[in-house]
Amino acid sequence: MKENTENRFYKRIDGVLPGSHVLLTAGVHGDEYEPMLAARALMDELEGKLAAGRVTIVSVVNESAYERANRCGADGLDLARICPGNPDGSVSEKTASWISSLIQEADYYVDMHTGGLAYDIFPLAGYMLHPSPDVLEKQQQMAIAYNLPIVWGTDHRPNGRTLSVARDANIPAIYLEYGGGTGLREPVVAAYKDGFINLLKHLNLIAEPVQTAPIAERFWVEDHRPDSGYLQAKMPSPADGVFVAAVKPGEVVRPGQVWGQILDPVSGIRTEVTTELGGLAFLLRTSVKVKEGDALGGILPIDKPGKRISKNG
Repeated sequence: MKENTENRFYKRIDGVLPGSHVLLTAGVHGDEYEPMLAARALMDELEGKLAAGRVTIVSVVNESAYERANRCGADGLDLARICPGNPDGSVSEKTASWISSLIQEADYYVDMHTGGLAYDIFPLAGYMLHPSPDVLEKQQQMAIAYNLPIVWGTDHRPNGRTLSVARDANIPAIYLEYGGGTGLREPVVAAYKDGFINLLKHLNLIAEPVQTAPIAERFWVEDHRPDSGYLQAKMPSPADGVFVAAVKPGEVVRPGQVWGQILDPVSGIRTEVTTELGGLAFLLRTSVKVKEGDALGGILPIDKPGKRISKNG
């Protein structure tokens, strides 16, 4: 017997038979629109399609941030840094508490993101390097099922995230990053929809064959170093000004290559930015006005498909 519960941004879909409960969220940040559209479309497309289990979809987690077209809610807080929140707190803290409770009810969790207005990100499926080998293996398989070119495992210790709530509850969880900047990118919507449906096939919620691209074609990095997944700390700008990029996401760069320039329109000073390490450019600043210390981009320590592991130190 199928039973659906839904409101403006939230819907549960039950399959015919018992099975795993998968939670899919979008709009943790209010300026990341493609995941919201993918989630909304999946609410309709999955109706009557589940052979087993349950899917819960939240198309806009952070309504306050969405209404402001901003990463943060009306209280100025980043929901992705304050989980598990506070049911008696500010608007973002209450929302963090609510979504954390949904995460704790699930068997598997997927959180969809983009680079927002500030960054363009080469498509990746990421996960925390969970201390439990069983949870870690399930996360790896979830990420692989999405068929995105990058699979990225990072430090499991950061707190305040949706994924740290899942980590603490031993719930396999992944996050997605793809695109960003201004405008709407339809390929992001399509990739997120297709990837989630393939994941449901992998978890036997949809009774159709899984179609997963070969691992040998992916850039797979597992980086155990502290804060390895903290995007906002990568390649800090050496100066204030206007950032002019010289590379594109998905490009393989070499050490010492020019990443771009910081131009000061007042003084006319040009500050060249070069790469310290080589590898795959996966993150690029798209918001061109920068302050000293703002992240200008990120490079994964891998230059060809395969798997690479970076240990502490």
